[in-house]
Amino acid sequence: MTVKIINQSNNPLPAYATEGSSGMDLRAAINETITLQPLERTLIPTGLFIELPVGVEAQVRPRSGLAIKQGITCLNTPGTIDADYRGEIKVILINLSNEIQSVHNGDRIAQLVIQKVEKISWAPAVELEQTTRNEGGFGSTGKQ
Repeated sequence: MTVKIINQSNNPLPAYATEGSSGMDLRAAINETITLQPLERTLIPTGLFIELPVGVEAQVRPRSGLAIKQGITCLNTPGTIDADYRGEIKVILINLSNEIQSVHNGDRIAQLVIQKVEKISWAPAVELEQTTRNEGGFGSTGKQ
């Protein structure tokens, strides 16, 4: 699939790091370093604008290395970019560490995963088919 992209930053286009990668790294496109206090959140621009085909979405997800090494993760995860959105891709970051963290221009801040979206139609019903699980949820299947 080919997706149109406008890059208004000096960063390279998002790319898959390895052949088996599902996500492409998004980079901060900022003029000045952003400092995040513990539990502080901010919206980071990427300088990227995309045109997705109908039936496709982009998901913004955290980077595991950033989370474990610096305690920085994404809020609203996964963030959904709909096929008809044409604005700049921005990432909501939060510092969950106990230390001040900094984000610099060009830092890899999140991943972008492209997925097909299945559209459904509702079939109103009076009852649903019974299963072994039924209403069990929120840990009902046990720890193991």
